[in-house]
Amino acid sequence: MATSSDGLFADMNFLGVIGYVLEQTRFIFLVPILNVLVNLCQVISLLLFIDASYMAIVVAIVKLRGRTPEKVLRWESFKTDDVELAPSSNHPMVLIQIPIYNEKEVCQLSIGAVCKLSWPLDRMIVQVLDDSTDPHSKELVRLECKKWASEGINIKSEVRNSRNGYKAGALTAGMKHSYVEGCEFVVIFDADFQPESDFLERTVPFLAHNSEIALVQAGWKYVNADECCMTRIQEMSLNYHFAVEQKSGSSMHGFFGFNGTAGVWRISALNEAGGWQDRTIVEDMDLAVRAYLNGWKFVFVDNIKVSNELPSSFRAYRYQQHRWSCGPANLFKKMAMEIIKKENVSLWKKAYLIYNFFFVRKIVVHIFTFVFYCLILPATVIFPEIEVPKWTTIYIPATITILNAIATPKSFYLILYWILFENVMAMHRSKGTLIGLLETSRVKEWVVTQKLGEYNTLRENLLTHYSFPERLRWREIMVGMYLFICGYYDFVFGKTYLYVYLFLQSTAFFIVGVGYIGMSVPS
Repeated sequence: MATSSDGLFADMNFLGVIGYVLEQTRFIFLVPILNVLVNLCQVISLLLFIDASYMAIVVAIVKLRGRTPEKVLRWESFKTDDVELAPSSNHPMVLIQIPIYNEKEVCQLSIGAVCKLSWPLDRMIVQVLDDSTDPHSKELVRLECKKWASEGINIKSEVRNSRNGYKAGALTAGMKHSYVEGCEFVVIFDADFQPESDFLERTVPFLAHNSEIALVQAGWKYVNADECCMTRIQEMSLNYHFAVEQKSGSSMHGFFGFNGTAGVWRISALNEAGGWQDRTIVEDMDLAVRAYLNGWKFVFVDNIKVSNELPSSFRAYRYQQHRWSCGPANLFKKMAMEIIKKENVSLWKKAYLIYNFFFVRKIVVHIFTFVFYCLILPATVIFPEIEVPKWTTIYIPATITILNAIATPKSFYLILYWILFENVMAMHRSKGTLIGLLETSRVKEWVVTQKLGEYNTLRENLLTHYSFPERLRWREIMVGMYLFICGYYDFVFGKTYLYVYLFLQSTAFFIVGVGYIGMSVPS
């Protein structure tokens, strides 16, 4: 007859077997797999460091040598002191396109700023491409166009019956009108962009006097950068993008991704490259790559900046980042073989496009940031057998972070917030990148980034933009819980101080998960 002690021994044996199986699984499968992933991440970390250092060195050399675009390229003002010449006789014909879609908060600002540009009225056509479906937005655009037309501005309001092709479709339709035939250059401004009055006088000469240049890209500045911590963080990332990525590409390769706005295109180069295409949601980058493969060069002018607005709600920012990560990945998938097979293009140019421009900066960086810093690195605290070198976890990330922060000195004290928030956003960017590569259902999703217009008058109403969402963001909450558990394990059993980072990072995920980003900027 079996006793209770026999049952107890049987249970202990069973638990012992389970423990043995788990231990063997740990040593035979989990540890080796994690080791491989850590080693792979070390290699990727080194590649990212080399790329970031290369761009920083290029920018430093350009700055030290004073190689501004005005000094490197031919630049002459169109203004003349010759009284016998008519004011507009030497000014080329310019088309200015403003694509709009239900942006009633900002459309009047952009149209008004463009119509005040310092350029002969008979040498400029303002074309408002209104795809709006909101009656109030359409009426505001109509009245604004009517107002400026009465003041002598050659302004056209073009309305389509459908929104096919999104922005690319609107720009293409705008170029088909007969009055565009006499234009040499086309300028694009999104609905929230407000150029200074001398924008054309400072940018068009680069195209007019340098026949190899197809695009002149201006920088951005932000009317609401100091609105909250989230906008300050966005400013830091975008300032780095322009000051380092765009400037180094312009200086070394005569190429960078067109930002879709605040740029001037040579129409002949645009047409030669095949015009605007709507095969992806980054029609601007698509056109830039095709034009570059055709031998055209671009110039980024960093001392010309155009005012615009940063997304001030997390929802708007998330949709924007989806487009900015999904689109390039999808374009890479569609164009990789096209780039490789392109004739009369040097191997160096092909390698730069595929490896540096697309693979490292548009694909790898997003996935690596999330997978390593938010998944693999936290897991190493549970597996003490895994050793991660300090240069991977401290030195390289610190160097890259400092390079990012230098572009915005006033926000250097926000560097910790920037790190934590960028790691959270890496999850969304990784998701967008995978959607673009795999071409799933959201690959062509285009949601116009919501803007508030004159944000100073709306500051007292900003609380509504930071209220708790209708549903919790469970992906962020689940990642936050994982990081917290790893941090707690390291705090109790570990021998490192990694738990400090893990607790902070989990807090950042929880904050985003419950929909509260924080309104004030830490002092």
